[in-house]
Amino acid sequence: MDKHATLPRFQQAQYQFAAHLRNPAHNPAPSDVEDRRTQIYRDLFYNNVEDFLANAFPVLRKISADDVWHARVRDFYARHECHDPLFHRVAAEFLSFLENGRGEHADDPPFLRELCHYEWVELELSVSELTLTPELANPNGDVMAGRPLVSPLAWTLSYEWPVHRIGPDSIPEAPSEQPTYLIVNRNRQDDVRFMEINAVTARLMQLLEEDVTSSGTQLLTQIATELGHPQPQAVVDAGAEILRDLRERDILLGTRR
Repeated sequence: MDKHATLPRFQQAQYQFAAHLRNPAHNPAPSDVEDRRTQIYRDLFYNNVEDFLANAFPVLRKISADDVWHARVRDFYARHECHDPLFHRVAAEFLSFLENGRGEHADDPPFLRELCHYEWVELELSVSELTLTPELANPNGDVMAGRPLVSPLAWTLSYEWPVHRIGPDSIPEAPSEQPTYLIVNRNRQDDVRFMEINAVTARLMQLLEEDVTSSGTQLLTQIATELGHPQPQAVVDAGAEILRDLRERDILLGTRR
């Protein structure tokens, strides 16, 4: 039994029309609407979604053949139900579809989901309503003696693939031997930037976000202990330069007030 059969006829017509727009190949159009008019809506709805995804995931679009790209978008358009009324959230819905709904496809590169996540992060930071206001931190605080504060607009990421290097002329054939660590952040000028980091800096970022009571010196000393470094002060001194660099990039906002 059609699950819409008990609805008023005008709602049945709406569901039929919407089903046709989402997947014309499997759902017939309403018989009382001229196909020329229906085609306008078929093109308008699909093109809006496709254009937005192409802009949200520009690298994926560039490395995808036209037929592969449109088949992927149509699969999302036909099968995934979006519930968020904000149009820019379609990118998050597309990422969710790739991770949970699409399944495996021969035309999808093995780095597809990681690349899309990286591109989504850039979009998410660019549209975030968070602002780096002065009361968040003391921008002139001593990040070694004080408690460094990570910007809420700075995300530390780890990938198996070098997602920040992927492009039409750089298609990796295998994951990197070591994880790719990145910090993506939006600075005070509202520019979104990325920074490639090593495993030690990634561990420092983890500690900075988890430990809100220790000073920069204490956290760096902890890392030196974890590394079993024969010269702990050398780790602390090198880490001090990293903390200063992070603050210059607005990844650290200063010290907690």
